[in-house]
Amino acid sequence: MVATETAFNKLLAEVKTCTICADHLLLGPNPVLQIHPDARILVAGQAPGIKVHQSSIPFQDASGDRLRDWMGIDKTTFYDPTQIAILPMGFCYPGKGASGDLPPRPECAETWRNQLLANLPNIQLTLVIGQYAQQWHLGTDQKANLTETVKNWADYWPKQLPLPHPSPRNNIWLKKNPWFEQEVLPTLKTTISDILNK
Repeated sequence: MVATETAFNKLLAEVKTCTICADHLLLGPNPVLQIHPDARILVAGQAPGIKVHQSSIPFQDASGDRLRDWMGIDKTTFYDPTQIAILPMGFCYPGKGASGDLPPRPECAETWRNQLLANLPNIQLTLVIGQYAQQWHLGTDQKANLTETVKNWADYWPKQLPLPHPSPRNNIWLKKNPWFEQEVLPTLKTTISDILNK
């Protein structure tokens, strides 16, 4: 159920001052998200990286540059919350692990995700980025692994689109899977243009 504007603003203020994971966050809590009830596209990602933690601006890094290119939109459009909602699975930087960043803290989605999604009644397309977002949004409809899930993107279309993470760490994956840029991205760009220009 969509909250009133006052209730929505109260919820958002609570999220932005959340400290439930503070004891597990080496750099402390700094929730980074973008949401407005008018948004028509949802970017469901993983968790902020160190650069985003420092800037408090979602996808203000190389991953964001590639994602905006995939979507065919500029920064002005991407950072317009009335157009694009950005809700990672974890709103705070989880810290560094042995091979890249740690997974998103589970408390975040458990506490906030359903409440926030209930305030996005106009979403026409959800970009489901990476394995943690796909576990939440696709559930048992996922395939055997991320590559198979993305390869079968038409099974989720047109409401959802599973994507690999746009991180430079995935350059090898992109080279191994040229069908992604050839088949998926043209459809994605056309659809996003259609949604945003209605």
